[in-house]
Amino acid sequence: MFIVENYPLAVLFCVITMLCWGSWANTQKLVHGQWRFELFYWDYVVGILLFSLVAAFTVGSAGSQGRSFIPDLQQALPENLRSAFVGGIIFNLANILLTAAIAIAGMSVAFPVGIGIALILGVIVNYVALEKGNPALLALGIGLVTVAIILNARAYRVASSANKSAGLKGIIISVVAGILMSLFYRFVAASMDLENFVNPAAGKMTPYTASVIFALGILASNFIFNTIIMRRPIQGTPVSYRDYFKGKAAFHLTGILGGSIWALGNLCNLIAAGKAGPAVSYGLGQGATLVAAIWGVLIWREFKQSPKNVTGLLTGMFLCFIAGLGIIIIAGS
Repeated sequence: MFIVENYPLAVLFCVITMLCWGSWANTQKLVHGQWRFELFYWDYVVGILLFSLVAAFTVGSAGSQGRSFIPDLQQALPENLRSAFVGGIIFNLANILLTAAIAIAGMSVAFPVGIGIALILGVIVNYVALEKGNPALLALGIGLVTVAIILNARAYRVASSANKSAGLKGIIISVVAGILMSLFYRFVAASMDLENFVNPAAGKMTPYTASVIFALGILASNFIFNTIIMRRPIQGTPVSYRDYFKGKAAFHLTGILGGSIWALGNLCNLIAAGKAGPAVSYGLGQGATLVAAIWGVLIWREFKQSPKNVTGLLTGMFLCFIAGLGIIIIAGS
């Protein structure tokens, strides 16, 4: 299987994660207004599982290094399988809420608030579990990210004065999603041998196997979480499974593409964690906030009718995020 051999390559993989995790939501934006996010989300989940399986049977099983997918799955201990599966459940609940927040408040708000909080808490949780990286620099990096979140929230409050109830609702949902999102990665990381992907400890899984079990946890929990949201939606009228099967093929393919993009980022992040450590790997991956904010501001023009002072706030947000992520990279080296 393919394994990252050095820290610079691990950072590159984290950058790929950042791009993927910050860009998948564009697929939802492409069908927004035509296809409810609850229905879109089913295809998104299928895309995550399909990509994870394809990766496990190809790059995860090729070559002489490490265990290939099937042997690795057969030897995995139940507690490790359960840990990755639970990680999928936690992620799914967090991501459904984040997707709802995107629909309500937009990418340039839901991502910086939700994923920004996930970055801060997630780095702390993962560093406590495996102390890899300079703690002082990590703290400085997430401190700058915190400032970026505050600036973004302020920018949104100024820009959304005409619709304060929707803005507040979107921010609250984003905060809850962020707290949950900070927890899932630790469960997946715990199922792997982060110290040795070449010859992983007996009972532990490789990143490729862990990503598949993680995806199965997402799919299984989706029958509960997404069904509830379909019947009692956060916004709009209820939808049914009949509505899903009436959807156009283009809508379904768009959702599968979104899930595949996210799954590529997830796999790159898990592979990078062996050299970068889970705290740095997760923290850099959640720099997706910056990528999503750029999409929201520059491409989707979510602040195009905002007061002039919003531009300064957004500029400050971007600068703080970039500085924070740069310091996190240095902390891992």
